[in-house]
Amino acid sequence: MAPAERKRFAALKKDVRTVAGDQVRRLEEAMINQRSWTAQEFDQLFVGHPLLWHLVRRLVWLSETDGTVMAFRVAEDRTLADVGDEAFALPATASVRLAHPLLLGDGLADWSELFADHEILQPFRQLGRPVYALTDEERAGHRLTRFENGPVLPTTRLVGMERRGWRRGEPQDNGIEQWLSRRIGPDLYVVIAPEEGIAVGMFDSYPEQRVETVWLDRRPGDYWTRNRTFPTFAELDPVIASEVIADLTELTTL
Repeated sequence: MAPAERKRFAALKKDVRTVAGDQVRRLEEAMINQRSWTAQEFDQLFVGHPLLWHLVRRLVWLSETDGTVMAFRVAEDRTLADVGDEAFALPATASVRLAHPLLLGDGLADWSELFADHEILQPFRQLGRPVYALTDEERAGHRLTRFENGPVLPTTRLVGMERRGWRRGEPQDNGIEQWLSRRIGPDLYVVIAPEEGIAVGMFDSYPEQRVETVWLDRRPGDYWTRNRTFPTFAELDPVIASEVIADLTELTTL
């Protein structure tokens, strides 16, 4: 029976790794989109879950009650603790969400030091995540010109943006995809237009090119300005703005 049980155990470990990978991606998306749960849901779905709690305890969480926001973590014994490692009581009426580093403010350094002292390895970049901000000029407009007409990039790098949640546009004339977009809200998209576009199935047709235009729009498509009004980046939540800028910074940095 031993060989059969070893085979069964190996299959179980593989399934657990797959499930864990899926949950890590979902948790990171929840942090970016600032999804929240009730205190009861957090206790049942996360702290009490036999698998998820191993991921949950390696992250920093936020509790919000009547406008008061407190950061906390789940300790190894499934109790809750604050940044001073003191016991934290989660209010029954609290909403709970993952803490984006932008929301931790001055407490980010203390949380980073605590996790380093406890040798806690995070399942994805949270405390060490780079954060960015829009300039006043960018907030007032609909373009991100700092990323336009920069370095020549491999077209495969543009295609690789799909791993970060960007989507290539529908093929236009001659099978060319002329834009990429990231949905950041209801009827709100950040759109990238490369110089040449992406030839479907033939990336070597235009192996290198620059980013020509980056803008905010109500729907993805070609960049037309005549008789058009655009939303402004002031509509973006600071966390979403930081994530968009992080994507574009990684794309255009050689």
